[in-house]
Amino acid sequence: MQYSFKAEFFKGLAHPLRIQILDSLRLGPLNVGELREKLGTEQSTLSQQLAILRARNLVLAQRHGTTIRYAVSDPAIWRLLDAAREIFDNQLVSMKTVLEDLRREP
Repeated sequence: MQYSFKAEFFKGLAHPLRIQILDSLRLGPLNVGELREKLGTEQSTLSQQLAILRARNLVLAQRHGTTIRYAVSDPAIWRLLDAAREIFDNQLVSMKTVLEDLRREP
């Protein structure tokens, strides 16, 4: 059960735009128009990805009059994204070292 939950959770993150959306919400809730402007994407694409994030309970939709604002459901998601960034950076450093070593070989 726990592994299935984790697999489904990571599927919810398995798209670059969904990760960009979550990162964009670090400073607080945004509506679709604000997200679209910030991310430079089509509204239909953005709405589709937001629906997936909502279905996976990664974002909450909060209605304020006629506007729906989206917020991250659990701020711990940013620790996970930060850890992923750290791993990515570490891998880049390792790859750079390997490339430098290859260039030094005769």
